[in-house]
Amino acid sequence: MTKFHKTLTAAAAALAMGAAGLAFAANPMVGGAEMFPDKNIVENAVNSKDHTTLVAAVKAAGLVETLQGKGPFTVFAPTNEAFAALPAGTVETLLKPENKDKLVKILTCHVVGAEAFSKAIMKMVDDDKGKHPVKTVGGCTLTAMYEGGKVMIADENGTVANVTIADVDQSNGVIHVIDKVLLPKM
Repeated sequence: MTKFHKTLTAAAAALAMGAAGLAFAANPMVGGAEMFPDKNIVENAVNSKDHTTLVAAVKAAGLVETLQGKGPFTVFAPTNEAFAALPAGTVETLLKPENKDKLVKILTCHVVGAEAFSKAIMKMVDDDKGKHPVKTVGGCTLTAMYEGGKVMIADENGTVANVTIADVDQSNGVIHVIDKVLLPKM
């Protein structure tokens, strides 16, 4: 191998390693944990210290297998703080077996049966002149909007959640971390 070929091979290897590092680094950290694009929504969510309540709720609702499925899904994932902001006792009540149907409804109102990264959401909002209706797998209609490059999602009651961490790529979709729990029409 000539010196030129060795240099070219070394440069290509360095470029490939750099590109792999960039691809790997593209996913934001969530709850102090790396989020791996080759893992599914549940496999990544269980590692986020900011989503322990959501993970417990998904388990109690029997939705683990669904969210490990092929997808694609877009999940608007409320943080522990978002759940803590609900009226006292709400989470504990929802986690009781007799309230499973209500819990499933609330959680599935955070899931869209398509993959939508923030850039695509903003384009849909622009196409609809400022607000875009979003149908969830739970039968809710959320409203997407954005301001200054930050996506916001309103539930059917007018509660607006801010996307605090966008575009967390998953093997079966995408997660957007939000600061409020979205609720079905009450």
